[in-house]
Amino acid sequence: MPPGRKTVDLSAISDEELLNSRVCDLPLTIEGTWLADCIGKLYGELQERGLQFRPVCYLADEWLTPTDETCIGIPFYLAHPRLIELEKRMMLEAEGETEPWCLRLLRHETGHAIGYAYRLQRKTGWKKFFGNPAKEYPETHRFRPYSKNYVQHLENFYAQFHPDEDFVETFAVWLTPGLDWRAHYKGWGALRKLEYIDTLMREIQGKAPVVKSANRYWRLSTLRLTLKSFYARKKQFWAEDLPDFHDANLRRMFEPFSDPAGDPSIKEIGRWQVASQVLEKYREELLTQISRWTGERKYVVDDLLKKVIRRSRELNLVTAQPEPRAVASIASYLTTLVMNYQYTGRLRGKKRKR
Repeated sequence: MPPGRKTVDLSAISDEELLNSRVCDLPLTIEGTWLADCIGKLYGELQERGLQFRPVCYLADEWLTPTDETCIGIPFYLAHPRLIELEKRMMLEAEGETEPWCLRLLRHETGHAIGYAYRLQRKTGWKKFFGNPAKEYPETHRFRPYSKNYVQHLENFYAQFHPDEDFVETFAVWLTPGLDWRAHYKGWGALRKLEYIDTLMREIQGKAPVVKSANRYWRLSTLRLTLKSFYARKKQFWAEDLPDFHDANLRRMFEPFSDPAGDPSIKEIGRWQVASQVLEKYREELLTQISRWTGERKYVVDDLLKKVIRRSRELNLVTAQPEPRAVASIASYLTTLVMNYQYTGRLRGKKRKR
């Protein structure tokens, strides 16, 4: 261990001490953990397909494959049960925490790595089926949930995000053991892409990678921030995916309910209405009007509206405003969020890049 670096006993340390520990000081490895078993299964799947490529896997800050590198970063928290629980407590879920989920993500990242290892994006057929790999990654992920031109592997229709992701997701489906992709995707436009992947992989069977560079960027040993800072940044980035994203704005429009006998601000209980009930009453009108004036698809607006109604109910919010005024306030708020989403891909504005 480098001088000055202290070890952290994950079995004895308190939660407070853990959060104040640096990520790089955590005694974590892939060897001897369930992650090693998952990686072994991935290698077995590649071997079964006659592929020589074996991506190097390492612990990083998140799931990633560095551009033009042939290695895969796995989130460090998956290397220890206590850190998995901390991740779930902080972020509500630990991405890849089960073996099936982990393997889906490993197959996805392997698609990136094998593309770089054999320079597959340079092939004419690649561009014909998936598009221009040099296309800039968009700020906005505008997917079509019913499109049959793309496979469905990871959630949120990730194959539609970029030509690279289309290739990677198609590769992941092709690699999945026990999946009869010809039958599953029969009649889909995506079947032609799967057949191309099948042909492409046969071309590189038994061949060593052309590129072997495996620089492990954002690896565990370089993460010198504390877990507390790590999660503060992560929560800020993913704020809109957390339940309390709307809280501050909802509290500005409505008020928390309390006993009128002990709260002089509530003079007549009959004047107050439950905010979530008001929003539910005008839900269809809100959905129609916001969709009409923003041009956004109804299911996007409806999903956002459901989250706001649910959170208003959980916060026990009430309003003394006339219904039209309360509805106008929430309509303005939701319209702003939808417009941000249309131009940036995020509800609150421009997405931060690494």
